[in-house]
Order: sequence, then C-alpha cells, then structure tokens
Amino acid sequence: MPDMTTRSFAKAPSGIPLYLKAVLPALPVIGRLPGIKHAEGVIPDLVLERTGVTTDPAHLGAYNDVCGFARGDSLPVTYPNLAAFGLHMALMTDTAFPFAPMGLVHLRNSITQRRPIGVGEAFDVSVHAADLRPHPKGKLVDLLTSVSIDGEIVWEEVTTLFSRGKGGAKEDSPAPLAGVDAPDGIVHWRMGGNLGRRYGAVSGDRNPIHLYPVTAKAFGFSSNIAHGMWTKAHCLAALQNRLPDAYTVHVESKKPILLPNTTIFGSEPTVDGFLFGVKDSKKPVTHLTGRIMNAR
Repeated sequence: MPDMTTRSFAKAPSGIPLYLKAVLPALPVIGRLPGIKHAEGVIPDLVLERTGVTTDPAHLGAYNDVCGFARGDSLPVTYPNLAAFGLHMALMTDTAFPFAPMGLVHLRNSITQRRPIGVGEAFDVSVHAADLRPHPKGKLVDLLTSVSIDGEIVWEEVTTLFSRGKGGAKEDSPAPLAGVDAPDGIVHWRMGGNLGRRYGAVSGDRNPIHLYPVTAKAFGFSSNIAHGMWTKAHCLAALQNRLPDAYTVHVESKKPILLPNTTIFGSEPTVDGFLFGVKDSKKPVTHLTGRIMNAR
C-alpha cells in the first residue's frame, strides 16, 4: 500500500460520537457544508490500525450467547469483526470516504481464517478502503481488514458496501456468490424484536435501522431489521463443529430480515465445503446466501 497515511488508535474509536458524525452528512443543507460533505469518486489513502488487541472473556461470552457459538479455546470466526468495527466507522465517517455512511448497505462479507485465533492471543488489526467500482444500481466499495499476530496475517475480511445512485453499470467482475441460492432447510429460527438491540449492545453496531421499529421507519424500513453480521455468525455457529481450522466463508445479503420474525436455516455439503443460507418461513424469499470453502 504505497503512499498510504496510517492512523493508529490505542483503543476502539468511541461509537456514539462516530454515529453523530455519520448522521450529519445525511441532513439537508448541513450535509453539503465543508468539513461535513464527503468526497466523491475517490478512495482515501488512509490505513487505520489498532495493535495489541486482547479479548475480554466476559464480552466474548456475551457474543457467544447472542450468536449461538459454543465456548472454546479459540475465537469464533466472526468475532474479530468486532475489533475492526470501530475502525470501519472511523474510516466511513472520514470526509475523504466517497459515500455518506448512513446511506450505505452492507451487501457482502467474506472472511478468510488462516488459522484459529486463541482466546488469549493478542493481535493487531488494520483497515483500509479499496476497489471503488460500478454496480447496476449504484456503486460498490470494499473495506479490507487484516488481523495479524507477530507479523503473520491469520485472518482477513472483505466488507462490500453498496451505495444506491444513478448512472450504475455492470460490475467489473462476478460477485463471489453470483448464481448461488440458499439451500432449503428445516431448522426454524425465532428472532425476537429485541435481537438488534441485543446484538448492537455486544457489537457496538447501534445503527438505528436495527434498534426499534420507529427508528428504522425513519430510514424506509417497516420495522427494525437484523444485523447481517449476526445472521452470518448464527449460520456459522450452526455449522461450528463441522468446520476446519482454515477456510473462507462468503455471504451475500439478499433481503433484510424484519423483526420479529421466523426464518429457516438450510445447509448442504459440497466438494470443498458447504452452501448455506436463510430463507423466509412464510414467503419464497431468500434473506442470505453463503458458501464455505476449505483451505487448499
């Protein structure tokens, strides 16, 4: 990453000030002011990092409880995302970032675990933006996250964000899950209306669209919706005992899950891993598709 500016944080950036900063660009008139308006059409030459991140056992236990993971000696594959979330928010609220954060949709997420991360291991986290590109209904941009231990990258994540807008075009390359549908299943998940608040309290992601019906309606949803990263985590928790130490897992969000709700989880083995997904229990609607590929 040549000519990149690195900004280091001794601890996770504070969530509430970042959410206030995220809201301002969405406000009429105020959002166009210098220092608030976001740049357009460019990727910031900025790397955000934290070093020596450690795991609080109580916090890990709360995460396991809300996502459904069994206790173990290593971190759930989705857990390092929480250590990166504050850096993601700090990057997205920087005015050099090409989109106002409140209008973004978390469309895709890919995680590669090269080896399990022990609960007692300290690690370093690095985040930067990349690959601003067209989408038929707007534009896409990736947040790239890496976790390293003693200089060795052990975990990587690509978070793909979608910004709706005019002048869209066909994607330059096919999406990781293009043409893949969720398999049918029989496992029903009952998801309470407070799920977004429960996961938000643990993850730090207190986006209003996840918290209450009234706050979600302000952004065009008829009710609050489940976090995409909770849905991914809950799917992987259901497969936890069948996964290898090293693998890549892709997911794509199709339709938001309105809360409260009952969904159906399905999975099926493939030659190199699993397909999985979440469908609506009452309508022929797919909420999320996923694929796990074993490391070769």
